[in-house]
Amino acid sequence: MITQTLNLAPADKKIYALRDTISCVESIPLIASSIMSKKIASGAQKIVLDVTVGKGAFMKNLEQAKKLAKEMIEIGKLAGRETVCILTNMDEPLGYAVGNILEVQEAVRSLRGEIPEDVKQVVLELGAYMMKLAEKGDDIENNKKILLENLNNQKAYNKFLEMVKRQKGDISYIEDLENFEKPKYIEPVYSDKKGYIKSIDAKEIGKISCELGAGRVKKEDDIDYTVGILLNKKVGQGIDENEILGYIYANDKEKLEKAVEDMRKTIKVTEEKVKHNKCIIKIMENIE
Repeated sequence: MITQTLNLAPADKKIYALRDTISCVESIPLIASSIMSKKIASGAQKIVLDVTVGKGAFMKNLEQAKKLAKEMIEIGKLAGRETVCILTNMDEPLGYAVGNILEVQEAVRSLRGEIPEDVKQVVLELGAYMMKLAEKGDDIENNKKILLENLNNQKAYNKFLEMVKRQKGDISYIEDLENFEKPKYIEPVYSDKKGYIKSIDAKEIGKISCELGAGRVKKEDDIDYTVGILLNKKVGQGIDENEILGYIYANDKEKLEKAVEDMRKTIKVTEEKVKHNKCIIKIMENIE
């Protein structure tokens, strides 16, 4: 598990800054080269990529996502790196948590076996292909069973504890999630009508969370790790009038009130039954 340092693909940061200046951030060849340069420079011999598609992703539609995946697979071939792209749905947030501490807590609970269904599908798909490329098993469905077993028997959770401990982290936060700092306000948001969840716009939910302080609106903004959104529903699920759509975690009363209104507008409820979103859209292993 790594993050980019100043000496890992140093040209990437400069090119990215240039892309921003000349409005080329969304250039597919430049996105592909930025992503793959870091993977190759870090020494990865086999690469599995989660390419998100939808409202909350860079790639808003399937055609764009397929183009990006093709570029990255081609770069991988040129560099002698076997590359697989898993195209996943980002029209609604993955899981229920949006925000720094909230997402860490959800990840830890997932490692303990309390994993949201959509998170499970994406994790098992990515992990199964990682096993395949690592020559640990060619049968994708069997690989998923092995991974799920290691979630359920706490092996994955214990390995995460070991990793945090070896990096001098305080594992008491992992062992007891109540140790994490909490915000001043935790406010439920209620549905004003009965029906089915039609959509939860991932981009808008991200904006609301950002305005609460979970991300930076301006470059110099400080991040508030305690704030964010905890959803209570997924697309396709039924909801009653006055049932809880989710919770706002906030430290500022005005921001809280705005977030409640914005979240109620963002989560669309309809009277007609709605299908659940498909999590895994496409697997791309070779240039098609």
